[in-house]
Amino acid sequence: MALIVQKYGGTSVGSIERIKAIAERIKFAKDQGHDVVVSVSAMGDSTNKLIALSRQVFSDKNMTQDCSREMDVLLSSGEQVSASLLAMSLQEIGIAACSLLGHQVSIQTDAKHRRARIDSIGTERLVETIKLGQVPIVAGFQGVTSKGDVTTLGRGGSDTTAVALAAALNADECQIYTDVDGIYTTDPRIEPGARKLDQITYEEMLELSSLGSQIMQTRAMEFANKCHIPIRVLSSFNSDFTTQGNGTLITNKYNDAEAPLVAGITFTRDESEINIRNLPDMPGMAYKILKPISEQDIEVDMIVQSATRDGHIDFSFTVHRENFAKALLSVEKTSLNFENTLINSNAHVVKLSVVGVGMRSHAGVATTIFEALANEGINIRMISTSEIKVSVLIDENLLDKGVRCLHKAFALNQKKET
Repeated sequence: MALIVQKYGGTSVGSIERIKAIAERIKFAKDQGHDVVVSVSAMGDSTNKLIALSRQVFSDKNMTQDCSREMDVLLSSGEQVSASLLAMSLQEIGIAACSLLGHQVSIQTDAKHRRARIDSIGTERLVETIKLGQVPIVAGFQGVTSKGDVTTLGRGGSDTTAVALAAALNADECQIYTDVDGIYTTDPRIEPGARKLDQITYEEMLELSSLGSQIMQTRAMEFANKCHIPIRVLSSFNSDFTTQGNGTLITNKYNDAEAPLVAGITFTRDESEINIRNLPDMPGMAYKILKPISEQDIEVDMIVQSATRDGHIDFSFTVHRENFAKALLSVEKTSLNFENTLINSNAHVVKLSVVGVGMRSHAGVATTIFEALANEGINIRMISTSEIKVSVLIDENLLDKGVRCLHKAFALNQKKET
């Protein structure tokens, strides 16, 4: 039949009962004649518990050396537990299975601990296991360097493991199982009228992931987009094991004649804003402000530089809230090199984004956004755009209202006519 890679997240393997339920789901796929390869995350919040244990012996405050290598060894153990328990659960119900760690599969990565990138995946052991009629259960989130050191792929890295496995094996489909039954037009907890999407493109999902959606890891979507791996997002809590047509399919393009104008609305809560006024208007000013920040490995998101005004400019940018204090201190130090600068900041802002490939062929999307927000009395602090997305920075306390009004403005709760 087909070769399917299935990935199960932390909530899906959060207990022995859940692991046994997943084993039954895998058995169903095997009984249908499919070959199945599985990637698993750590059980529930076990990764957070491992991090908490590390803090008891090695605190950030007193850190005098890099412990990232040892953290990778520690954190990778969570997926090892899940993989072995799932393999045993499958064996218990008569399905041959074999748990495999990153080094056993030969998931080769670079040496950047805690955020390693996959260089290659060896398929020999996986193919051999499949030919023996066994289900390979691969510990997600982890790999190994050329020197044999264990690495981890960053939060959500099991998604990347699954997509990379699907690409290496030329799988027919990569199925990502979570606690939701697909990709929605926005967060249903904020907008009850949010609608599940039957289909979405790699481009749109990549934007949604990078802009705050927690369903798929951004790097996993980059991998999928590059290798054109069909991905289906499904719920492991659904009692219906049939996957044909269920969930949300992430693919290269829409099957319909025309893409929807807007696929979804997403947001990033943990934003912070820093503004510097009265900077001298000279070449390289943005570089002077941002270079010390980048040297601290702080990512800058939205950037706005005003037009010249009496020989001066204003410069604004956003960073993740956890980096706010360090970025602000850096700006304060840099501003001492210039006279009469004024700095103001806000650590209580959010980024609200509208995404859709249909924007390429339709005008007026930004106008609709601005009008809808204005009608709700929501002030826009910053704007950023690309071919298929428009993002605005707004006050944190207005997020829910902003999501709802934009969802309504683009009629995203309306079912498409058939």
